[in-house]
Amino acid sequence: MTTDPGALRAGERRRRPGWGALLWWQAAASVPLGLAPTIVWMAGPSHYFWPRWVWFGLGLNLVTQCALRWALDRPPGRSRAFTVQAALSAVYIALDVTVWALSGRGFFWPVFTIPVVTLALLAHAWWLPLARERERELTERVAALRRTRSGVLDVQAAELKRIERDLHDGAQARMVSLAMNLGLAGELLSRDPDAVAELLVEARGTTLTALEELRTVMEGIQPPVLADRGLVGAVEAVALDLALPVEVTADVPGRLEAPVESAVYFAINECLANVVKHSRAAGAWVQLDHRADTLSVVVGDDGVGGAAPGAGTGLSGVARRLEVFDGTVTVDSPPGGPTRVAMEVPCALSSPKTSPSSGTA
Repeated sequence: MTTDPGALRAGERRRRPGWGALLWWQAAASVPLGLAPTIVWMAGPSHYFWPRWVWFGLGLNLVTQCALRWALDRPPGRSRAFTVQAALSAVYIALDVTVWALSGRGFFWPVFTIPVVTLALLAHAWWLPLARERERELTERVAALRRTRSGVLDVQAAELKRIERDLHDGAQARMVSLAMNLGLAGELLSRDPDAVAELLVEARGTTLTALEELRTVMEGIQPPVLADRGLVGAVEAVALDLALPVEVTADVPGRLEAPVESAVYFAINECLANVVKHSRAAGAWVQLDHRADTLSVVVGDDGVGGAAPGAGTGLSGVARRLEVFDGTVTVDSPPGGPTRVAMEVPCALSSPKTSPSSGTA
């Protein structure tokens, strides 16, 4: 199946054969319609060639149809609208000049109408690239929304699978072991009380371990430190647990919306994990700044550099996570370092600050 635009336009013309045929029939009919008054004029005593107005009207009809047909054959869109206006403007200017010439000339009064039509056409020409740029931005925005929607679904599906795996391999296994121990204890209750006591102690330990694993799963969904201390405090807590010194400086005079706060927290976590795993750095830093309803975050290190968004899933996942909130990620990591991952997320503050704004871990 062809997708060539020229072939499609040709197909459209083939599907409307009446247009060209009607134009040729009108041109053929215009000749006798113009000759009839001309013959009448030739037979009369008048020296003023009044049939010129008949020929003018017939010609104007044909020229207008030809101009419109030429303009409407352009590809659909704003360019075709401009072409239609240009064609009609040319016909209008030709109309004024012809009427001036047929009416005895004299003062060239079309000098008042031609500039107005020309200015309208120039205004359209000036506005056309702006409209195209706006359409391009809207197209890119729609593509970004589709991409982020897909990314959100992927992240959500991966998160659900992780939670399911953690529950299956951790808490569920503990609960099965607990059920087996309690069942065995019920069987031995009358025969061996000492063994029952040991099974109950083991069951209690299994219960505590299962609770701890459930708590770990819940922390992966929404860390308690993030809910209690906010983004800055949570990042400082993460920095304290890393194997290399991380300096955290921040100027965030309030709390962010919970979804944005969680997304930025996990994005910073991923960047710091990359520093530990790949950078061979002696130190790292995190800078957070909120100005003009935009949160700016920079995660840097003095390692070997060479980080690239497309080299793995880490930075790509960070970009997809922040795209949901119209955020951007920029990576500057020349060979030899240093590496800087800059993130910007449009967001407003939702509540006053409840945690320290700077610290060194």
